[in-house]
Amino acid sequence: MNSPAGSHPEHEDFPWTISVADHPPRSDSAQYIASRKLMRELVDTTDDWTFAPGPYQDHHGGGVWVKDDDGWICLFLPLGIEWSAQFCADPAKVDRVRRCAARVVGAFPDTLPGYASFGYDDGERLLTTVIKNADQVAEWTDSIFNASVPLPAGTHSGVLPKAAGYHHYPKPIVDIDHFRHDDFELFVTDEKGFSVAVVPVAPRGSGDGRVRVLAAHPSSSYAECLVTPPAAAAPRSAAGAEPEARAEEWKGAVLPPDDALARQAFRRQTG
Repeated sequence: MNSPAGSHPEHEDFPWTISVADHPPRSDSAQYIASRKLMRELVDTTDDWTFAPGPYQDHHGGGVWVKDDDGWICLFLPLGIEWSAQFCADPAKVDRVRRCAARVVGAFPDTLPGYASFGYDDGERLLTTVIKNADQVAEWTDSIFNASVPLPAGTHSGVLPKAAGYHHYPKPIVDIDHFRHDDFELFVTDEKGFSVAVVPVAPRGSGDGRVRVLAAHPSSSYAECLVTPPAAAAPRSAAGAEPEARAEEWKGAVLPPDDALARQAFRRQTG
C-alpha cells in the first residue's frame, strides 16, 4: 500500500514538527464505529482496567480483548497501527499481526462467542481473512483487534503539565506514571514551568532524596543533564568504554536532595 502523493506539516507549541503523508479525509468507518462500541461495552464489564476511570477514547493501539473464566481482559499485540500510519503499511506485515491475534484469541475459546453476544459479528472473519490489500489493512486498522484500547483523553493525547499522552511522550515514560507510588511525583516542573520526568535513585524507605532525570522539555535547563556531561566529568567515553566510565560521565542527570525538582518529587512523603 503506497502513501498518497504530497505531505503536510503537523505541529504544536512544543518544538517539534513532523511530516505526515497526505491521506483521504478521516471519517469514522462502519468497522470503527462497531469496534468502539464493543470496546466500551467490554471495558465496562471490568473492574481492573489499568487506565480507569473513563470516559474513554478508542486508541488504535493494537489491543486484543479476550475472555477467560474470570471475564474480559485486554492484551496488547506487538504492533498497533495508528489510523494516519495505515497508508504506509505493508499488507504482508499487517497480516503477521493478524496471525498473532488469531493465535491469542484461539487460546481463549469464549472470546468470539462473547463478541457476538454484544452484536459484533466480524471477529472470526477478520481473524481468518489473509490481509493482502489496502482495503483489508484499513478494516483491520479500525477493527476490535487494533482500535481497541480504552484510554482517558489525557493518557491518549494529553500534553504536560496536565497529562502525559502516548501520542506525545515515549511509552516507557508514560507507563511509569501508571505504576508509580502515589506519593511520588514523576512529572515535575522547573523554574520556568517546563516539564521534567524524574525517578528515585535509591530503594523506597532508604532516606535518599536524590532523583535521576529521565526526560525533560527541550527548553528546560534540566535537558542539559541528558545531552551534555557535567564539566567536571572525564572526556567523552568511547563507544566501547566500561559501563562504570559511561555512568560517571553522565552522573549529572542525578540531582541532589536539595534540588527543587527532587523536593517536588518527594513532597508528599514524610519521615
